[in-house]
Amino acid sequence: MNINQFGKNGWTPDRIENLNGKTYVITGTTSGTGFEASKILLSKGAKVVMLNRNPKKSADTITALKLELGNDIEVSSIQMDLAVQNSVKKAAEEVIKTVPKIDALICNAAIAQVPKQTLTEDGWESQMGTNHFGNFTLQGLLFPLIEKSKGRIVTVGSMGYNMGIKTIQFDDLNWDKNYNPNGVYSQSKLAQIMCVYELQDRLNEANKSDVKAYACHPGASRTSLIKTSGSLMTRFVWQLMKLSPLVQSAEKGAYPQLMCATEPNLDQSGFYGPTGRSNWTGPVGAHKLEPHAKDETVAKKLWELSEKETGVTWNI
Repeated sequence: MNINQFGKNGWTPDRIENLNGKTYVITGTTSGTGFEASKILLSKGAKVVMLNRNPKKSADTITALKLELGNDIEVSSIQMDLAVQNSVKKAAEEVIKTVPKIDALICNAAIAQVPKQTLTEDGWESQMGTNHFGNFTLQGLLFPLIEKSKGRIVTVGSMGYNMGIKTIQFDDLNWDKNYNPNGVYSQSKLAQIMCVYELQDRLNEANKSDVKAYACHPGASRTSLIKTSGSLMTRFVWQLMKLSPLVQSAEKGAYPQLMCATEPNLDQSGFYGPTGRSNWTGPVGAHKLEPHAKDETVAKKLWELSEKETGVTWNI
């Protein structure tokens, strides 16, 4: 995998052609990689629908994008809190009402390193509830629209998937016994990534290979992810790290999701992100995914459990 299929500089947005007539739905666009991805898609002529928790920040984001790119850009926003199933369902209904098709759904939003065990109003541990169950529901409900346009689902994971236990802790999904901010974040990201490859299997079995699902991660980027939910110490360490050469810009952090959303004929079996040291920074391309993230037995069990927990059965 050392040879990057996109050359020594890796994939860059120069490869994106004109996106007129294409529609992208993106979560978490008020800062960081989601903001940068939206900006680049809009600059190429795409229509972007943003799903964000905070309507005020959404409005400010639209203002900022119009100031930079001009008033003609096609950008709108729908309020959605990924942590609340009801909110996700309402937002999905709104998307279905207002958008005739989705060329790619980019699941970029996440929460991280929540210091103490917190449950969502649906009764799940907050990182699993937001990062995994929230996205599972959103993707499942929007799947018919994505299928209609032979579109894509892009899941933004994290190298954190490999920093906790190497399987899903089915016997204590809420981490009542051994809650650990990093461990549970890792678990939520592993769950997200496993579901991408499980979805690919299900699409193949149903002969629906014209819908594509991709997993990627931003590497180590200067974003506000930790700033908003991490403990004081985590935030302090992260602020120091952000000043180091080990961390890249949020714009570069957006490249993997943009590639997965737009690059023609991209192999779905890959895991995409920066290919430099520790996959923190460097040219964007495919790189190694540890085998536990593709454990089919665990992934199948997780999928079935997720359908049961959320009450959302995918129409595949």
